[in-house]
Amino acid sequence: MQPVDTTPVSQSLTESRNPRTTWIDRQPTAEVVRLFVQEDHAVSKAVEAIAGEIARAVDLIVAARRAGGRLVYLGAGTSGRLGILDASELPPTFGVMPEEAVALIAGGPAAVTQAVEGAEDDEAAARHDLEGIRFGAPDLLLGISASGLTPYVRSGLALAREREARTVLLTCNPRGPFPPVDVLLNPVVGPEVITGSTRLKSGTACKMVLNMLSSVAMVRLGKVYQNLMVDVRATNAKLRDRALRIVVEAGKVSRERAAELLALAEGETKVAILMARRGGTPELARETLEATQGVLYRALGEPDQPPAGAGPAAPAPSRP
Repeated sequence: MQPVDTTPVSQSLTESRNPRTTWIDRQPTAEVVRLFVQEDHAVSKAVEAIAGEIARAVDLIVAARRAGGRLVYLGAGTSGRLGILDASELPPTFGVMPEEAVALIAGGPAAVTQAVEGAEDDEAAARHDLEGIRFGAPDLLLGISASGLTPYVRSGLALAREREARTVLLTCNPRGPFPPVDVLLNPVVGPEVITGSTRLKSGTACKMVLNMLSSVAMVRLGKVYQNLMVDVRATNAKLRDRALRIVVEAGKVSRERAAELLALAEGETKVAILMARRGGTPELARETLEATQGVLYRALGEPDQPPAGAGPAAPAPSRP
């Protein structure tokens, strides 16, 4: 077993006091709200500064998934809950099977809704939890720790390295030291409005980064056609209507025809779109998609490059 660094959390920037918010306990409500908003302005800039590292981490996630590995989130407290939130949104949004994106939190399921004392300091628990899901290459471990110093997360990353799995650490602390990982994601948002409350700026930054990591990875894996979630799992009325609208839009058919095709495709949106555009049976559509690794635009015979002149839409004009 590799030794786990036990650097005091007090060295973390997330535990430093913010001089701009020292007196919030005696300021008017409107001023406290203004300070919160002002401090949050730093978050998007901090995330933007690590765009290159985010792209590298996405490529590792895509490679792990294509090799049959799982995306495994590991965190404690707020960080663990953010991992659970991200993992739980992938099945309905992108058709990912629940066992393909797994989230572990220090203290187990009880820690999702309440604090479990001492759980984040339990190094053995991280190894036990990862061994419980038979973690190993080609799985990828995404450790989430605002301080970067949480023993539970660091222990899990050590086990992942022992098993030669890819590792990513998401933190918000420039001071370190951090364990060796394949990609370090470190949006530096500065001290929190309330000292040590990492559910604030650090939590917001981590949520933004997690949104990008999983969403962009799903784009690269063919779960999105243009900007439509074509692997949506229609498990409720809202999502069934969304799937129908996606088939209408991408399949270029009427709403009635889209409903017929979705029924034939047993709810598989990509299959329904391919049938709408190219004809044939659901079986043929599935074979075509399999041959293109599930990338719909290639199954449709469309080029790898966007049309000439295509690009981000111009911003809407501001109202007078």
